[in-house]
Amino acid sequence: MVETTTLAPKKSLLFMEGRAIPELFGFAAALPTLAALAPRGNGQPVLVLPGLTANDASTVALRRFLKGKGFAAHGWKMGLNFGPRPGVEAGLIDLVNSLHEQYDQKVSIVGWSLGGIYARQLGKLLPEKVRQVISLGSPFAGLPRATNAWRVYETVSGERATAHHADHHMGGAISKAPPVPTTAIYSKTDGICSWQNCIEADTPLTENIEVKGSHCGLGHHPAAVYAIADRLSQPEGAWKRFDRSGFRSVIYPAPAYLN
Repeated sequence: MVETTTLAPKKSLLFMEGRAIPELFGFAAALPTLAALAPRGNGQPVLVLPGLTANDASTVALRRFLKGKGFAAHGWKMGLNFGPRPGVEAGLIDLVNSLHEQYDQKVSIVGWSLGGIYARQLGKLLPEKVRQVISLGSPFAGLPRATNAWRVYETVSGERATAHHADHHMGGAISKAPPVPTTAIYSKTDGICSWQNCIEADTPLTENIEVKGSHCGLGHHPAAVYAIADRLSQPEGAWKRFDRSGFRSVIYPAPAYLN
């Protein structure tokens, strides 16, 4: 059991974020193995949301892999993610509603960093239309300034990085888990967001999955991508926590949970 932190990751970890580039090459090298091992989807819709200052180009590798495994993966098509500026929250709600209507089934949402916070809030607002939520290095559990990106957030969003402002957007308090199955993927060597603030409390509908890598590489980290496909492939209404038995126990450490 762990507690949230008020501190951003150490600068040494921030400098290590350059690992994201070799992690992308590692993903490319691992594609044949991933394609063989990862479970397939059956055409279910998946919305993938980018992180702060990123756009759909940052999630191309993940979305292409998911499409190749039989999932109907979609980007957010809203340009660069500059935070909850006017129209963003309404646009996200419209997007979930549109995908739900198009496929006539619930939508799974995968969000990277800030995108994961959006994903969790959408799960609270539209639980009847959201199948599950997966966040990648999303700092929803602690103070907004316990990251190495809060100044960038304030600059591009025009919002204050305070708990008061964070809890007065769609869906209410960001620390509260959605009422749908929710997976938090995190890294203890994340150089952007403190990992203690990226994990869920222990409930029947939440789980945490640790991978060993950078924050900026989570969307194409082979272990994270495998876990995402595994989670998305579960039948609706039959969600179970990630199985770490067998070869997975070597790759995925025992998860941490908030008190």
